[in-house]
Formats: sequence, C-alpha cells, structure tokens
Amino acid sequence: MKWTDSLTIAETLYDTHPDIDPTTIRFTDLMQWVMDLDGFDDTPEKCGEKILEAIQLAWIEEAE
Repeated sequence: MKWTDSLTIAETLYDTHPDIDPTTIRFTDLMQWVMDLDGFDDTPEKCGEKILEAIQLAWIEEAE
C-alpha cells in the first residue's frame, strides 16, 4: 500500500482498530498507524495533511 491508497488503508484500519472512533483520531497517530500496517510500503515524506484527511474520511465512511 502507498499513501494514495486511502480507501484500502481506511478499510485495513477499520479492521485493525475496530474500537476506535475515526473522528477523534489525531493525525500524528493516524500517520503512525498507517505506517505500521502490514503491507504498507511508502515513506513519511510523501504524506501530508490532505492525504491524512482523505484516509480519515474514508475510515469514517467505512465505520458508518
């Protein structure tokens, strides 16, 4: 997975952290959790606020 795979990342985060409300997560935590996912292979330098927002929004939709 790469940073641009926001939907796949969100689905994986939903499965990995089912008890977390994605509306309350801090971007610093979100970034670390994404980098810790199995199969994630990208550099922190390629991540920005817009990417994290896209992942968070996709995770919120997945949780609903």
